[in-house]
Amino acid sequence: MTQTEATTTAAAEHRPGRDRYLDLLRSLALLRVVVYHLFGWPWLTVLFPSMGVMFALAGALMARSLNRPAASVIRGRLRRLLPPLWLFGAVLLTLMVAAGWNPLRDPDLGGGWTGWGQLLDYVVPVGAPPYPEHLGSASGLLDDTWAEQAAGPLWYLRAYLWFVLLSPLLLRAFRRAPLPTVLAPLALTAVVGTGLVTIPGETGNAVTDFAVYGGCWTLGFAHQEGVLAKVPRYAAVSLSCLVMAVGLWWASGHQGPDGWDLNDIPLAQACWSFGAVVLLLQYAPSWPELPGRLRRWDRLVTLSNNRAVTIYLWHNMLIMATVPIIDQAYNLPFLESDRAAAWLDSTYSLWMFLVVWPLIALAILAFGWIEDAAAGRTPRLWPSGTPRPSGSGSRRRT
Repeated sequence: MTQTEATTTAAAEHRPGRDRYLDLLRSLALLRVVVYHLFGWPWLTVLFPSMGVMFALAGALMARSLNRPAASVIRGRLRRLLPPLWLFGAVLLTLMVAAGWNPLRDPDLGGGWTGWGQLLDYVVPVGAPPYPEHLGSASGLLDDTWAEQAAGPLWYLRAYLWFVLLSPLLLRAFRRAPLPTVLAPLALTAVVGTGLVTIPGETGNAVTDFAVYGGCWTLGFAHQEGVLAKVPRYAAVSLSCLVMAVGLWWASGHQGPDGWDLNDIPLAQACWSFGAVVLLLQYAPSWPELPGRLRRWDRLVTLSNNRAVTIYLWHNMLIMATVPIIDQAYNLPFLESDRAAAWLDSTYSLWMFLVVWPLIALAILAFGWIEDAAAGRTPRLWPSGTPRPSGSGSRRRT
């Protein structure tokens, strides 16, 4: 092979494109989020820190995009993020108002026009979009906390927005001082996530979220920039395991109402997510396509990546929608006996798990197209085909 041929081959092998390993991680993270919100098992937060993984992958993509002018990249990210939020917010607000919620009279929002002003967070989520903690009756069709549960995932969009806005500064700091930039969020979490310093209200929640997942976001930078690959594997594994051990040690003495649920323990969540992301990215293969038996899941992985925002936004509302659907089964003639009803009670969560996926599929068909429209692509109903390489197609891809 001549030198020219070798150069051409090497360029082809390193041509930018979809990394199916990262796509697989994103799909697993979404799956874990749905299962966690459905079953509520605290140990899932230890088994797979899905939010840390999602922030790390987003950070890697952001670092890759920032090879272009920062302003255009931020505009592109906002263009992709906001329209799906607007559609979700329009549906959720309509349902809440129809159920009797009036932001003008909600004392938790300050009353008057202050309440309406906070609704702007459904337009651009620089703060927490408001919702009532209780709406309706506990004995109604849905639990009276349905609005809080439906709006619960919106914290991620707020955190993501702030990471996007601050990424040009964070990436500049990372390139000048990689290690301090990566470790700084852990130090900040040790201050604001342990009670050492308390910041009240939603400002405190936003700062805590930024601190907890900032290390994962900057680890995405480290992966994209090739810095993480330069760290000797034995050192990366040893230090990440040490950080994870610190997280578990802290969690053992500071458990919340749900025991080992790391979502209630900021420092433990930060340390465990940080160490897990290091391991996942340190051993990251580069897959242009899924290998071996994983290939059978290729279309689902592609679909979930193309509709990640839709799945994340709507899954909690759809989990709640399974309840009135499954409750209709109690009216079936063969389930009228006490024994049959008890069997349905004991398997209720399993039926919720089975029913929620068709509902998610319907949400993808009904609402997913807006992700394509927001990205400047031709809207598709079920985008499960082979993903296009990044950089091809519309110039509006960011």
